[in-house]
Amino acid sequence: MSGQYNQWTAMWAISKATLRAIFKSPQAIFFSLFFPIVLIMVFGALAGGGGRSIDVAFDAKSDTLSELYFRIRSSRLLDINEGSEEELTDRLKKGRITAMIEVRAGTMKAGSPAAYEIHLKTTSASQRELSALREILNGIINEATVAAQNKVAYISEEVIPGRRYRMIDFYLPGMLGFSLIGSAVFGVAFVFYTLRETLVLKRMFATPVKKTFIVLGESLARVVFQLTTSIVLILFGTIFYHFTLAHGFVTFIELLVLSFLGIAVFMGFGFIISSLAKNQHVIPIYANLFMFPQYFLSGTFFPKGLLPESLQAIINYLPLTALNDAMRKVSFEGMHLLGVGKEITILIVWCLVAYSLLIRIFKWE
Repeated sequence: MSGQYNQWTAMWAISKATLRAIFKSPQAIFFSLFFPIVLIMVFGALAGGGGRSIDVAFDAKSDTLSELYFRIRSSRLLDINEGSEEELTDRLKKGRITAMIEVRAGTMKAGSPAAYEIHLKTTSASQRELSALREILNGIINEATVAAQNKVAYISEEVIPGRRYRMIDFYLPGMLGFSLIGSAVFGVAFVFYTLRETLVLKRMFATPVKKTFIVLGESLARVVFQLTTSIVLILFGTIFYHFTLAHGFVTFIELLVLSFLGIAVFMGFGFIISSLAKNQHVIPIYANLFMFPQYFLSGTFFPKGLLPESLQAIINYLPLTALNDAMRKVSFEGMHLLGVGKEITILIVWCLVAYSLLIRIFKWE
C-alpha cells in the first residue's frame, strides 16, 4: 500500500514508540516531573505566606507633608509601590500589595485626640501580612509619640473583597515553564543528534516514510509527554496546595494551550542545537546558554521586578518570560487567552524565528 494513509500510520507508529521510550527514561521522568514536583512541595509549604516583604502603597489623598508620612516612607521594612490609583487598586485586590496607606488628619477616638489617622485599605487576600504591617506602623507611631511627647496617630482599617495570592500561585507557573523548557530543549537536542549520529535517520530514509512525517512523529510524542506532565503538575498544585484556577476547567484548558505554545518554541531551539552541535558533549553547553539566563531573568524562581529596571525591556521579550507571565495572568488574574495577546504574540514570533532558522540549518545526516 502507498499514499497518505501509510505516511500517517508510520508517523503514529514512530510517535508511539518514542513515547514509550520517553516514559521508560528515568532522566526524562526525573527532570520533567519529579524534580518540579519536589520544588512545588518546597514552595507550596510556604503557600500560607504572601511573600518575602511587605508591599504597600500610599493613597493619593495622603498628607505628604507630615513627618509621619516621611517616617513610614523611610521604613526599611516596607516596600513602597508606585503607580496610578487604578493600577494600585488592581494590585490591592489581587493581593499583590498588603494595604493602601492614607495619612490624614486625626479625630477624637475613644476620648483620646491624635494629630493623625493612618487609614489602611486592605483586602481579604492580605490578612496574614496585615498583622505584621500593624506591628511596623505601631512601632513608627510609638517612636513619633516619644519624640513629640504626645500621642501622634492611631490606625484605622477598611477591608474590601479580594482573592488571596499565595506563593504557589507564583511558583507553579514558573515550575511549568522550568519543566517545559528543560525537557523540550534537552530532549529534542540529544535525541535528534543521537538519531543522526547512529545513522537511524539514514536507515529511515530507506523506508517509504517521508522526512516530514519522521520529524512529526518524534515531535508529537514529545508534545504528548510534556502536556501530560503539565496536567500532572497543575492537578498536583491544585489538589494539594490550592493553586488558583480562576475560571476552573476553562483556565485549566487555557494553561494547556499556553503550554503547547511554549513546547513548540522550545522544541524549535532544541532542533537548532542538535543541528549546530559537532558532538554530544557541547549540547549541554549550548542548551544551558539558552536556558539558564531565562531561568534567572524570566521570573521562574523570583519576581523579575526585583531586577534592575534597565533589564526589563529585554527581559519581557524572552520566550520563557512571556510564557510565565501569560500563565500567571490566566491562572490567578482570571484573564483569558485574548487578554494575554501580547505574550502569545511574543511566543509566536519566537516560534517563527526558530523554525525559519531551523529550515536553513537542520541536518539529516
